[in-house]
Amino acid sequence: MKVVLFGLNGSYSHTCLAIRCLRAPLEAAGYETVICEYNLRDMNAVILSRLVGERAEVYSFSCYIWNIASMLDIAADLKALLPESKIIFGGPEVSFACERFDFDFIDYIVRGEGEDAIVKICAAIKSGDKIDRIIDGGRPDVMRDEGILYREGDFDSGTMLYYESSRGCPYKCAYCLSSASEGVRAKSVEQTLCDLRAFETLDSKIKIIKFVDRTFNFNIKRANEIWRALLSDEFTKNYHFEVCANLLNEESFEIFEKMPKGKIQLEIGLQSTNLETLDVISRHLDAQKIITAAARVKALGNIHVHLDLIAGLPYEDMQSFRKSFDEAYHSCDMLQLGFLKLLYGTELRKNAEKYGYVASKKAPYTVLKSNWMSFEDLSLLQEIADILDRYREGGGFEQSLEYALENLASPFDFYLGLRNFIAELDGRSIRKISQNDAYALLYQYIALNYPEKEEEFSRLLHEDYAKKQVRKPPRFKR
Repeated sequence: MKVVLFGLNGSYSHTCLAIRCLRAPLEAAGYETVICEYNLRDMNAVILSRLVGERAEVYSFSCYIWNIASMLDIAADLKALLPESKIIFGGPEVSFACERFDFDFIDYIVRGEGEDAIVKICAAIKSGDKIDRIIDGGRPDVMRDEGILYREGDFDSGTMLYYESSRGCPYKCAYCLSSASEGVRAKSVEQTLCDLRAFETLDSKIKIIKFVDRTFNFNIKRANEIWRALLSDEFTKNYHFEVCANLLNEESFEIFEKMPKGKIQLEIGLQSTNLETLDVISRHLDAQKIITAAARVKALGNIHVHLDLIAGLPYEDMQSFRKSFDEAYHSCDMLQLGFLKLLYGTELRKNAEKYGYVASKKAPYTVLKSNWMSFEDLSLLQEIADILDRYREGGGFEQSLEYALENLASPFDFYLGLRNFIAELDGRSIRKISQNDAYALLYQYIALNYPEKEEEFSRLLHEDYAKKQVRKPPRFKR
């Protein structure tokens, strides 16, 4: 019996780890297994043609908030063309409120972990036995050890691969699906390092190994042992970890200080510095300690620090968010503004009415307003996020932007002012402005609002331009 494992990624740089988690147990059970992987830029007609061409008995769809709409469309057409085939939906997006997916073209739904469940479903299909339409995936007591799951030749785009060394999270944040699971399971240090060595044998174009562990350093002794091992020259990739900065200790910083530049990068969830907000969302962490730790890592100069904020959380109004933004800004290399999503299965979704939440009815269920932020407030923050992405996170303005923000009391006010300036002068979204115009608009904004910085800023802006652009720098004008 043939089983097709179908993943639909967000972009060409991504791969789907979930479908590779399912391959090993299916093959061990004796099923012919095919990986079928596309991304949202691919036309549904092209994807459908490939799926139909496989003529499989079973198709398994890996579903997330970013791909569920396309998954439903493709599955409906596939079932119409191959009515005898069985279609399984699994993944985070279908694991909660399963009644939303009561469609006749979906034969089975897997809730939670899928490795054992998919084998059970396929065995029932093969034998003709009747089983429930919705299968609970269960939860093994220990972390599976099946290696890195990738094989040479089954990924063909991008420079990043995903790796899972643990499952679960020690925290119970009210906005996160990880709060629905209990405890953390992890591979040993030895298993993890063995897997990382296996990545070294794959295509050399793979540059980044991104750990999908929700809190990599939940056990700081284990994390430090792995980080210390990465000091070795045998590990040549860039390793991305999502960590809790509060758990870093002096040994962590001693290892970080020795780390070759660019070898690891840290993603740190701050979310807010508002104490009432953090209490309500069950995020009982010291926000100032997080900021201090992030700033300490950034100051080393060899590790990229990515810090996250979430707009739309309870008790966070514009003034409170401004404060969180300002306190976080200089402690990281990249500040990402996320927007709260009311995910099925989370506490915030269950209490949406209490907080006055209005959210999009369709995935990704982004909050549109709350008791503390209007739709206009959140729309403005999205524009500021776009400005931030273009100028700070997009690159090309490193020296000049750092100088422009030097000694400013409020980085948030700087970006808000830049947003207002561009809206009044140009009228276009920053996403539609050319790179040359982005340089020119930033210069004009500084010259008008911070004339004492204009001369040095102009010099640094020309240097930044020369590093990124082939053409001769333009003569910026007021």
